Amino acid sequence: MKTALTIAGSDSSGGAGIQADLKAMTLNGVFAMSAITALTAQNTTGVSGILPVPPAFLAQQIDAVFTDIPPDGVKIGMVAAADLIQVIGERLRFYGARHIVVDPVMVSTSGSRLLDSGAEGTLTQVLFPLAEVITPNLPEAEVLARRPIRTEGDMEAAARAIYDAYGCAVLCKGGHRVSDANDYLWDGQAGQWFRGVRIENPNTHGTGCTLSSAMAANLAKGFSLAESVRRAKAYLSGALGAMLDLGQGAGPMDHGFALPAPWREEGPL
Repeated sequence: MKTALTIAGSDSSGGAGIQADLKAMTLNGVFAMSAITALTAQNTTGVSGILPVPPAFLAQQIDAVFTDIPPDGVKIGMVAAADLIQVIGERLRFYGARHIVVDPVMVSTSGSRLLDSGAEGTLTQVLFPLAEVITPNLPEAEVLARRPIRTEGDMEAAARAIYDAYGCAVLCKGGHRVSDANDYLWDGQAGQWFRGVRIENPNTHGTGCTLSSAMAANLAKGFSLAESVRRAKAYLSGALGAMLDLGQGAGPMDHGFALPAPWREEGPL
C-alpha cells in the first residue's frame, strides 16, 4: 500500500487541515500520516486561535515518519511561521521527499488570515522549489502572480507567471468564481483545463485541503500530475455532491449521507 504524509495544522472542527487531509488520503487509497504544524481553535465560521508547534518538535514528527514509513507523497498545508517553513524544507530535502503538493494556505475560506505576512517570502523561496505542484485559489494566485484575476485568460496568465517565478507546476483553482468551478493546470510546457459544475453546497470548509491531499495520494500511487488532478477533482465533486449537513446537531445518517468509497483503480467513484 502506498503512503502519504500531510504536514499541516489541526482543525478542531474536523472539516479542514490535518483531519480533512487524513480522510481524503485514506479514501483515495493510501496509508495516511501526519506532522502537525499548529493547533487551531476553529470551526466553519472562522479561526479564533492558532498555537504553532515548536520547530524542533515539528522536525521530530517528520523524522519519525520518514525513518519508519517513508511517504510516497507529501502534502503541505497551513504553516503559520517562517521558522516552521524552514524546518519543513530542510527535512524534506534531507530525506529526498518526492511528489510534494503545496497548498499555499494564506487565508481560510471564512476569511481568517492563516500565514504571517513575513512568512510569505519564506514559503515561496523554501517550499515552492521542492513542490511538484502548488494549488493556489484565486485570491492566493493574485498575490503570487501580482495581478488581478477576473477571466479564464487571467487564470492562464497568472498560472504561467507563477511558474516562471517559482519553477513549479501550478493548479490555479477557480472555486472562488461565481459561475463555475473550473481549474487550470500549467506545468511549464502545456496547460490543461479541468472543468467542473458548480455545486450549490454551503459546506465548503476544507475543500482546498481535501483537493490537495487527494492529489498527493494519487501522485503517491504513481498517477501522472494531470490524472491525479482529474481524480482528486472527481473525488471532491462527489463529496460536495453528497450534501453533508452538520447543522443543528444532525449526524450523517440524518441526511442519508454516506462517505465516498475508497478510490478504485478501475474508475471513478
